[in-house]
Amino acid sequence: MQLTFLPEIDQDATKKNVEEALEKYQVMLLMDPEEHEPKVTASFRLAPAAPTNEFHSTTEDVALKKIDITEKRRNYINRIRKAVNRLNYQERTIIIKRYLNRDDVYDYEVYNELGFSERKYYRIKSRAFYKLAFALKIEVYKEGVKQ
Repeated sequence: MQLTFLPEIDQDATKKNVEEALEKYQVMLLMDPEEHEPKVTASFRLAPAAPTNEFHSTTEDVALKKIDITEKRRNYINRIRKAVNRLNYQERTIIIKRYLNRDDVYDYEVYNELGFSERKYYRIKSRAFYKLAFALKIEVYKEGVKQ
């Protein structure tokens, strides 16, 4: 007996979303927003500043922008880490070794290292992807089915 009130998941789109989230995690770890550096060149004006008592320098704007970007990046990284830490040991090991290490690793290298058969590896990985998709709220439902 299948529960009909549960929506049907689009497996390919959900898998793609999880892989993109894990790739974004890697990028976020490496990201350093150097393009938002303050100007160090002096600028001269002939007209006085407006009498609003507001002070906005490029250094202040850049500092505020860096804080926002850093906070968003830190929140995203923590969100991924918490989701991965909710997985069971085998699922977590596969995701970390395959996607979260700095080295590019292929699936066959991971399942050989862990001593899993290819079938067992892909079954555990698939289950881990679904759990991550739900934990991160990035699952995709098939069209025509309401959530």
